[in-house]
Amino acid sequence: MFGVLHNIGLGEVLVIAVLVLLFFGGNKLGEFAQGLRESKKELNKIKEELGKPEDTKSDSSGGDN
Repeated sequence: MFGVLHNIGLGEVLVIAVLVLLFFGGNKLGEFAQGLRESKKELNKIKEELGKPEDTKSDSSGGDN
């Protein structure tokens, strides 16, 4: 499915980058990059939270009474 991506060279990438820059403009690309940075920070925060062992206290509310 993504075999086409192996055939793209540096020239094609530069042409696509120039077209994107012309189409969206520099300001939108800056906003896009800022959004990517914020998303990366959020994902890293979530990964850290999931990686930490939780302080699970033994709650006997659902067991034998």
